[in-house]
Amino acid sequence: MKYNYLPTTDIKVSKTCLGTMSFGAHVSQETAFEVMDKSLELGINFFDTAELYAIPSCKKTYGLTEEIIGRWFKKRKNRKDIILATKVVGPSRKDTNSYIRGGNSHFDKKNIHEAIDGSLKRLGTDYIDLYQLHWPDRNVNKFGERSFVLQRGEYMTPIEETLEVLAGLQKSGKVRHVGISNESPWGTMEFLRISREKNLPLMVTVQNNYSLLTRTFETAMAEVCYRENIGLLAYSPLGYGVLGGRYLDGNRPKGGRLTKYPNFVPRYRTERVEGVIKKYKLLAEEHQLTLPQLALAFVYGKSFITSNIIGPSNVIQLIEDTKAINIELSSEILKAIDEICEECPNPCA
Repeated sequence: MKYNYLPTTDIKVSKTCLGTMSFGAHVSQETAFEVMDKSLELGINFFDTAELYAIPSCKKTYGLTEEIIGRWFKKRKNRKDIILATKVVGPSRKDTNSYIRGGNSHFDKKNIHEAIDGSLKRLGTDYIDLYQLHWPDRNVNKFGERSFVLQRGEYMTPIEETLEVLAGLQKSGKVRHVGISNESPWGTMEFLRISREKNLPLMVTVQNNYSLLTRTFETAMAEVCYRENIGLLAYSPLGYGVLGGRYLDGNRPKGGRLTKYPNFVPRYRTERVEGVIKKYKLLAEEHQLTLPQLALAFVYGKSFITSNIIGPSNVIQLIEDTKAINIELSSEILKAIDEICEECPNPCA
C-alpha cells in the first residue's frame, strides 16, 4: 500500500480509500465485514462513509452504512486503526432525501449538530477524523448537469456560519479536520478565503467525481488543489462499475449493482458511454491490462490525488482494485487515453 498525508495535517492515509456507500444496500453486513477486514489486512486505513448512505438512498437505509461500520468497530475493537471520514447531508433533493431532517438540511448549526451526533452514535465513536460537507449549500451543477443555471431567490447558508459551526466541532473534539465534496472552483476558493480571513478551519480535502469518463476536475479544480494544497478524494473511479466492463453489450451480471438497481445513474449507461468504454477496453487489452486496471491506474497516477475511493462489492473486487495502485501507465497509453477523451470529452460529466 502507498500512503499520503491529508494536506496540512499529520494524518497519513492510504492512497486507496474504502468507499462504503453500498454497505447495507447492495452489500450485506456479512460481506461488508469481510471487505473491511481484508482492507485493513491490505494496508487500507482510510474509510469513507456518510449519514446519507446506503446508496441508492431511501428512508429505510438512511444511516445504515454507518451502523454497519459501527458494529464492525465494536466487534473488532479497532477504531484507532482507521482514519474515518463521513459527511453531513446538504440541501435536500426532493427525489432522494426529503425524509432527512424534514427535507430542510442546510449547513447551519442546528442541522450540523444533529447530523454529527447521529453519525457518532451510529458509528460508535466519539470523534470523526475528516468531516465533509456532502455537497454545496447552494445551487450548483450536480451529477451530470453541464450548465450552471441561476436560481433567483435561492437560500444559501452563509459559508462563514458553516465554518463557525465546524470550528466549534473541532474545539469540542468531535471532529479533527474538515473537507468539502462535489464542490466547484468558486466554492472551494470562497471557503478558503473566509477561513483565512476569519481564522476558521481550512478545508483539507475535496471529494469530487473523477474517472476516465468524468475528467472535468482537470479543467480548473486541479489547479486550485495544487496551488491551495487541497487533496482530491476521487470517487467513482470505475464510473459506478461500468468501467469494470461487465455491463457491456447489454450484459446484466447476476449480483451486479446496476443489475439490482437498473435505474441507478442512467448517465453512465448510454450508447455514447458504452462506445467510449469499448475503446478504453481495447486500449487496455492492447497493453495486457484489464479495463478496470487501466481505469484505476489512470486515477492513481494523478499528482493531485490524495486517495482514490473504491467501492468493492466483495473481497475479490477489493483485491483486484487495490493491485492497480502499483501499475504505472506508459506515456504511450496516456497519450492514447487523451486521444479517446478528445473524441468524446466527459460523456458523464
